Amino acid sequence: MGVDQFVVTGQAQAILLGIETSCDETAAAVVVRDQSGRGSIRSNVVRSQFEEHAAFGGVVPELAARAHVEWLDHIVAQAMAEADIGFDRLDAIAATAGPGLIGGVLVGLTTGKALAAAWGKPLVAVNHLEGHALTARLTDGISFPYLMLLVSGGHSQFVLVRGVGDYQRWGGTIDDALGEAFDKVAKLLSLGHPGGPAVERIAATGDEKRFRFPRPLLREARLDFSFSGLKTAVRLQAEALAPLTDADVADIAAGFQASVTDIVATRARQALARFKAEMPGVAPQLVVAGGVAANRAIASALGVAAAEAGARLVVPPIGLCTDNGAMVAWAGAERLALGARDGLDAMARPRWPLDASDMRLIDHAA
Repeated sequence: MGVDQFVVTGQAQAILLGIETSCDETAAAVVVRDQSGRGSIRSNVVRSQFEEHAAFGGVVPELAARAHVEWLDHIVAQAMAEADIGFDRLDAIAATAGPGLIGGVLVGLTTGKALAAAWGKPLVAVNHLEGHALTARLTDGISFPYLMLLVSGGHSQFVLVRGVGDYQRWGGTIDDALGEAFDKVAKLLSLGHPGGPAVERIAATGDEKRFRFPRPLLREARLDFSFSGLKTAVRLQAEALAPLTDADVADIAAGFQASVTDIVATRARQALARFKAEMPGVAPQLVVAGGVAANRAIASALGVAAAEAGARLVVPPIGLCTDNGAMVAWAGAERLALGARDGLDAMARPRWPLDASDMRLIDHAA
């Protein structure tokens, strides 16, 4: 949609149901955005599919879509019951329309369309990444502009968030996302799924100095990531030591985690320096989103980097950093307040860049 298709509306209170099915979490939530633009969560129900995918060491798209079909109606009903409201009291239905595994996205978006049609409510088709980008406004009331670092299983990128629908991507991964790299290393070391928490647990018992793995692109000025070569280095080291002892596994995990922590912290320093240079007089703010934000070593290093730059670091509660319905409902509410509506012909998208022209609404300041 172009800028001229949006009209700024009044800031009346809005109650939205949000639906999220872009990967392996089946989620629904009810969120309220009040007249002043503050948000509150009435319910937030998430069903993770760890058991369905554990045997495969990663998410299997077909299994994920089937689980969404089986569980989504129950999750929506539970979210509405916990919020203690009826569908008639909703002001709109928000559903993730991408990016993500297309089978799962179709399940959630189709359900959102059906509910919107059945109850005569507006539909807001939400970009999953925008849900992450705006979560800190729900949890911490953060004002625009700010810098977001999104690190998850599918995404690793820096985004300048200037307003609702107004985003500029400053850097991203050129191969694996960081969460994907964690999952692949965990599978290589037979640590189970999900990989991030498993690697972090075993790394805490290891010697991070025993193996110094590469830090790809670390000396380059661009704000991009590359984790494929690091993953290969870990594999080659594990193969050279096979069969691995418990100490080998712990030390490899610790070395890998030390490498990615160094990479992420260095990139954060560079991104914050750019923010300060391009926006003099604006207090720098760094928001971290995505499941990898739960990693304590990475979070600690980002805290140091932010402190060095004199920046405010905002990390929403981990349940709102990972995929959830509240972030979708909130992004829908923020867009609804600017007059955004989507038709029942809204398309599901496996890819949907956050800074694409069709995501821009209007210049907007908090």
